[in-house]
Amino acid sequence: MALLRSGWLWRQTSVLKRWKLNWCDLWIDGSLCFYKSDNRRELEQRISLKTTCIDVHSGLECGAVTPPENNPKENLIVVLLKDSSTFHLCANSEDDAIAWKLTLLETRRNPVFTYDPYDDSYQAVPLNSYNTVYITPGTGPGTHQVIVQRDPFDGVAENLAMGLLAGMAAGAAMRSFLWMPLFFC
Repeated sequence: MALLRSGWLWRQTSVLKRWKLNWCDLWIDGSLCFYKSDNRRELEQRISLKTTCIDVHSGLECGAVTPPENNPKENLIVVLLKDSSTFHLCANSEDDAIAWKLTLLETRRNPVFTYDPYDDSYQAVPLNSYNTVYITPGTGPGTHQVIVQRDPFDGVAENLAMGLLAGMAAGAAMRSFLWMPLFFC
């Protein structure tokens, strides 16, 4: 898979709203990956921009977002996601922020790439309204392949959180039933 852009970016955490410096990789399939260091061993977060990104803003378009210390507001990048959440990033310079914005927007627009190993090249294939791609291998008569784009990590965190919440509620309910026989003695 081809790497479109990589480099150090500040990323604002979702819970405490602190800024963290992460190594970021933007892959041709639309995956924006955040690592602790540039050796890419510890993946912290992965976002599929092809399925979740609505728009990208940079610089003064970012509104009331405050950049990390020693960085001007012109270095900010805000990624708007489909679930009405935002993702705040900050580059090291204004030029770097504009370059990241353009690359993120380009990734969002080009839905799927196919790789041709004989020519060592990638070709963009647009998605239809059902988020599927029809590819005919070769030039002669052949079978059609249907590729459905779905992120395998979508919904994992939500399902895990709901499972933990249900487990805590069940545990609290069971605890109250275990004390009941002592009240009748």
